[in-house]
Amino acid sequence: MQPTQILKNEHRVIEQVLASLQAITDQATRQGRLDGVSSRQALDFFRHFADGCHHGKEERHLFPLLESRGFSPSHGPTGVMRHEHEMGRHLLRGMAAEIEQAESGDADALKRFCLHAGTYIQLLRDHIFKEDHRLFPMAEEVLTDRDQDQLAESFAAVESKDMGPGTHEKYLAIANELADRFQVPRAVVQPAEHACCSHHG
Repeated sequence: MQPTQILKNEHRVIEQVLASLQAITDQATRQGRLDGVSSRQALDFFRHFADGCHHGKEERHLFPLLESRGFSPSHGPTGVMRHEHEMGRHLLRGMAAEIEQAESGDADALKRFCLHAGTYIQLLRDHIFKEDHRLFPMAEEVLTDRDQDQLAESFAAVESKDMGPGTHEKYLAIANELADRFQVPRAVVQPAEHACCSHHG
């Protein structure tokens, strides 16, 4: 499987948890109180799977490789993607700061949490669309077979060394637990020998 397809598969799981986060905020708006347990699970997923694992692969391996093949780090698509990753981190911090009070029924904190969450959901959905339909096809045009092999090995190292054994399974379980709790469809991903975490296959 090409590294870009690995990233696309991860996008589908991230979209699943974005849908769960939307359901969390919808429920909170109706009830006037945030589900703190589910919110913390979602933020844990976004911090460690979406940002630490997925964005880590892009920022440390895919983007530098593309830039070595002629992409501009400041004016090209990789620079835009990095900026959007940072925007996402800022919004995650904003959500985390409001959970405790929003969980206790503080209306202002709940409003701020939902605002950050809504912005984050839209940001990541747009970001994923741009990567799937623009950046990744561009990458597939310029990367050689050797580049693809090198990327696949680098992605495997992120999974096995940076994230650690069992991490992929842990966050897929969180994603599915949230989906089932909020009646969100589970992601449909392309099966492969090497899924998000190489040790899994």
